[in-house]
Amino acid sequence: MTADWLVCANCAGRVSEGRCAVCRAERARLRDAERGSWASLGGPAGLAALLLALVAVCLLVARPA
Repeated sequence: MTADWLVCANCAGRVSEGRCAVCRAERARLRDAERGSWASLGGPAGLAALLLALVAVCLLVARPA
């Protein structure tokens, strides 16, 4: 869904114009929803942390008993 045709109940303007705080919040929420769940990793730093965690788990699993 895009914000192009959504009308804000607060200011009666298009959400894509971002006239009020409600419009801007909904526009940001829609933008985050378009990015998907990978956006929650926080970019390169989040991916690096995930990679380090995966390597640590692999090392613990492969460690001789």
